[in-house]
Amino acid sequence: MNNNRHIIKSIKPDSIAAEMGLECGDEVLTVNGKTIEDVFDYHYLTDDEYIELGVKKTDGEEWILEIDKEYDEDLGITFENGLMDEYRSCSNDCMFCFIDQMPSGMRDTLYFKDDDSRLSFLQGNYVTLTNMNDHDIDRIIQYHLAPINISFHTTNPALRCRMLHNRFAGDVLSKVKRLYDAGIEMNGQIVLCKNVNDKEELERSIRDLSAYLPHLRSISVVPVGLTRFRDGLCPLESFTKDDAKGVLNTIHKWQKKLYPVYGIHFIHASDEWYILAEEDLPGEDNYDGYLQYENGVGMLRLLETEVTEELRRRPGDARSRDISIATGALAAPFIKNYTMNINKKYPGIHVNVFSIVNNFFGKSITVSGLITGQDIKDQLKGRDLGNRLLIPCNMLRQGENVFLDDMTVEQLEEALDVSILVVDEPGRDFVRAVVDKDPVTTHRRRIMYEQTDSSDSGSAECR
Repeated sequence: MNNNRHIIKSIKPDSIAAEMGLECGDEVLTVNGKTIEDVFDYHYLTDDEYIELGVKKTDGEEWILEIDKEYDEDLGITFENGLMDEYRSCSNDCMFCFIDQMPSGMRDTLYFKDDDSRLSFLQGNYVTLTNMNDHDIDRIIQYHLAPINISFHTTNPALRCRMLHNRFAGDVLSKVKRLYDAGIEMNGQIVLCKNVNDKEELERSIRDLSAYLPHLRSISVVPVGLTRFRDGLCPLESFTKDDAKGVLNTIHKWQKKLYPVYGIHFIHASDEWYILAEEDLPGEDNYDGYLQYENGVGMLRLLETEVTEELRRRPGDARSRDISIATGALAAPFIKNYTMNINKKYPGIHVNVFSIVNNFFGKSITVSGLITGQDIKDQLKGRDLGNRLLIPCNMLRQGENVFLDDMTVEQLEEALDVSILVVDEPGRDFVRAVVDKDPVTTHRRRIMYEQTDSSDSGSAECR
């Protein structure tokens, strides 16, 4: 049990906490006489219709508050630490770790390696399970938290120990078996490294993991990302077109085998594989409801579907506008196609799509989420950008207009002398950003690379 103090950061107006006289700086000690380990204990214990809340006021006085409320009704408290516990750092030293491939001098939070199962439920992070003990598994089962996202990479125990550089990494399937037996929903990922866990090892991993269907709902296969900052790290190679075709052949073979039995495709290739192999993206039905969307599986297919649906609703007209879009090399050809479809309905709207080369991390990094403000500035300075420049929201830190290199959107606007609009992920928002004069955006994005406060992440499913 931890010894963290659960200090109140804010109180929602007109909430139960406000009515009970709680204030910022007060400390929650117990719920129903039980100490609180973390945010999951807090949510589980406060779900009842009657609770007794132990609180220590800022003047040192201790209160016991008796609260009658609706089941699941929130108390309206936000804590200084969103997890109500210390973040758990990664105990591995993975041969492909992206954080090890970043340059020095970036903000400190970008170097924090988390491997915290609680962030899997709150933010969708993938965890290796290597730092989870029986107590952690017991709590997931007790609270029936779901889904949990697991980084497998391989089911070969010796190979997994080598890839994660952790001698305890080989027993992952025993933990998965406990979760499976308890009916806990899971998703998985495999970061594929050439001549390491591909080919026969990939076949083995898919075969082993398919035994945990249907509770293990999906597995994504993504290619390792290799930046130019790999001096002194394990030598890894980039995949070729032929390699990508081989990976897709393996995945498609298993999809055809598993779908008739389970009604889902289970194993999925991220969009990069199809682009590298120069093969068409699968149809929408192939993605099983986009269970692996956040891992880049089906992102481009869903965007195309949503753009098409939004354009179908619109009659089109003669409005006129010149705008530009900056995106990563991976998505740029698809974005160009979408803008051509928009132009068919709105002939007066002209769009220039700029494929930004990732000079910061290296040209092999093609996703838009790792583009820096400096690269956009250097490559678009002096270009005719029209009335507005659009950028995808995943280029920015959550809740802030800050790129990975700490350049702000405002600084980039000043450097390029153009108004910048941050575009949300759905295709509807993309069309609105291109077509409408004053589109409304909310800038949603999921944290994938940076440690943050999870207090506004929502709660996992607790039953």
